[in-house]
Amino acid sequence: MTNSALIRPAWTPATIALMVVGFMVFWPLGLAMLAYILWGDRLGEFKRDVNRKTDEVFAGCRRASKRHAFTGNVAFDDWRDKELERLAEERRKLDEMRDEFDDYMRELRRAKDQEEFDRFMNERNKGRKSGRGKSVPDVTDED
Repeated sequence: MTNSALIRPAWTPATIALMVVGFMVFWPLGLAMLAYILWGDRLGEFKRDVNRKTDEVFAGCRRASKRHAFTGNVAFDDWRDKELERLAEERRKLDEMRDEFDDYMRELRRAKDQEEFDRFMNERNKGRKSGRGKSVPDVTDED
């Protein structure tokens, strides 16, 4: 950690000011700042220890889940595999149906947008022919 940082775990004017302001605003903030001033230099160690412990815990969970993958009862394991495959097939079917529905809704929105655009263009052209509305000058190529 660099000693030139403005807010570092030490008794600097900035950290003292933050601690005092923290106590005035909401006392747990001031307490947190005090803890940072006193024990902040140990945060690196603490973080490494916490990460190592959580890795150990989750490694144990992974080993336990692999251990229970098969029960040893062949009939049950076969039934479970078939059920999992059936559920996976149902999931694939549902995903396909959702994709088809999304395509249908996209096409429906496109058709609605096209209809609204065509209606706008027809009304615009009718207004132009009857002289109503804003007139847009025709651009001709005169040299």
